[in-house]
Amino acid sequence: MWITIVILVSAAAFFVSGKFRSDIVALCSLLALLIFQILTPEEALSGFSNQVVIMMIGLFVVGGAIFQTGLAKMISSKILKLAGSSETRLFLLVMLVTGFIGAFVSNTGTVALMLPIVVSLAYNAGTSPGRLLMPLAFASSMGGMMTLIGTPPNLIIQDTLTGAGYEPLSFFSFLPVGLICLAVGILVLMPLSGIFLSKKGKKKASAQAGKTLNQLVKEYGLSDNLFRLRAKAGGLADGKTVMELDLRRQYGLNILEVRRGETSQHRFLKTVTQTLASADTMIKEGDVLYVSGNVDDVDRFAREYGMEMIDGHTTEQSSVSGQTLAFYDIGIAEIVLMPSSNMINSTVKEAGFRDKFNVNVLGIRRKNEYILHELGDVKMHNADVLLVQGAWADIARLSHEDTEWVVLGQPLEEAAKVTLDYKAPVAAVILILMVSMMVFDFIPVAPVTAVMIAAMLMVLTGCFRNVEAAYKTIKWETIVLFAAMLPMSLALEKTGVSAYLSGALVSGLGDFGPVALLAGIYFTASLMTMFISNTVTAVLMAPIALQSAMQLGVSPVPFLFAVTVGASMCFASPFSTPPNALVMPAGQYSFMDYIKVGLPLQIIMGIVMVIVLPLLFPF
Repeated sequence: MWITIVILVSAAAFFVSGKFRSDIVALCSLLALLIFQILTPEEALSGFSNQVVIMMIGLFVVGGAIFQTGLAKMISSKILKLAGSSETRLFLLVMLVTGFIGAFVSNTGTVALMLPIVVSLAYNAGTSPGRLLMPLAFASSMGGMMTLIGTPPNLIIQDTLTGAGYEPLSFFSFLPVGLICLAVGILVLMPLSGIFLSKKGKKKASAQAGKTLNQLVKEYGLSDNLFRLRAKAGGLADGKTVMELDLRRQYGLNILEVRRGETSQHRFLKTVTQTLASADTMIKEGDVLYVSGNVDDVDRFAREYGMEMIDGHTTEQSSVSGQTLAFYDIGIAEIVLMPSSNMINSTVKEAGFRDKFNVNVLGIRRKNEYILHELGDVKMHNADVLLVQGAWADIARLSHEDTEWVVLGQPLEEAAKVTLDYKAPVAAVILILMVSMMVFDFIPVAPVTAVMIAAMLMVLTGCFRNVEAAYKTIKWETIVLFAAMLPMSLALEKTGVSAYLSGALVSGLGDFGPVALLAGIYFTASLMTMFISNTVTAVLMAPIALQSAMQLGVSPVPFLFAVTVGASMCFASPFSTPPNALVMPAGQYSFMDYIKVGLPLQIIMGIVMVIVLPLLFPF
């Protein structure tokens, strides 16, 4: 027993110090339990097959898809309109919306749904994501106290009550408690998060950082010089190759890209394929051609070949909106010519960017001058900045030619930020499907199965650029941390530490009356949940609370509520509940951040509950 306590205390000390990675500390604790034969290998590794851990992996993928498709940005923009410019109003909206959702969806599912939305919301509002993410996790736990299905401990005390022959609790018996928890949370977190979390999650800008795609589009005036034409059925362009169109010689135009909507029977499975226009690219009906040049020449070509000019404020699919240019497989970046470059004094045509590197040159910035027309015959000078367009992978490969030029920014990182916005309806449908399977009892699907189905559908329907992008959304440090700490609860139970500590505390306070006993049960559950899961705490403490109330001859209901609230309202540790762990990497929190913000809230919440519970559920 004492070895287990030493391992637990040592792990907690390392977590608090923050000198070592949290996942390494958790793994070392797990190895110690194995070395001292407190746990068998099967028991020690059980955390990695735990449903909660598997669910967390799936939820990372679902959350990543919500981001990748731009769905998070769409939802956050609507919330942002309600919040206006007020950071306080934004904070309140996040807390209230999260608390409401948490009443009907598991707190883990709630955070998975809201996490990408809140991060997007914070960046759009110009505030730190860290200011909102920890309150988001806490609000999901508070919302879980409002209904019977909100959190597993609620179901555990319900089972304990009915098993002892008492009347079962109703679906909304928990609502008054949950509302009070949320009110206390808002009042306490508003000042604490402002003091301790206002700078969390703000990424330092790199000196090498390039301009955003929108900045490049605006700077080079691409929207004014680039036009989109759609090939109509029966038009002269249908079935012709780019070489046969001979746009450059006949019209002085340059065709940059062909975008093709791959339509299936179902609208939601529609995808978009971008192709860098080469000489042998064949034009088909419905293709959208991106052409640069003079507007009169573009109009003349469109009329002669029977092509439709797409208005600058619409896009080739109604589900996509807002920008003239959208970047999916193909992007743009700037390169600066080196003094030693062999291309200096050569024309763009002679340099052969398209043939050698499979990229187009869209513009040249020379000091304060922008050259955008007749680029093929322009001679390149030392320190010219070239705006190039091509597949993201091809742009990234330009970095290998470091004797010729320097690529500004990180193309692959910029590509990862590009949202596949035409897939937003797909992601929304999958998300609604996942939430429905988790909320409605008549759908015979376990929550972990619902999450796994949603994650797989996000990948299969193309909500990610590729499978590797889906894997990159998983925060493995968080997964390993949680999976390695879960067996600790088994060790505490197996060695009798949990039963000894809780039993000793409760028996010592029983003589001081029901209020003292209630406080003892509450804070014991609250303390235990800092080191083991709230579900395990509820399982261990519920029968102790029931027996203690029966010995005193009072109603067990307030004592069992003390167990579930104490176990669920644990905020001082990142691994006490899955939501706390989920927001840790995104908010860039340390263990001490949870102590600074969560511990005062946990203590204040406990004091309020000890006063309120006997009033709501008399002894």
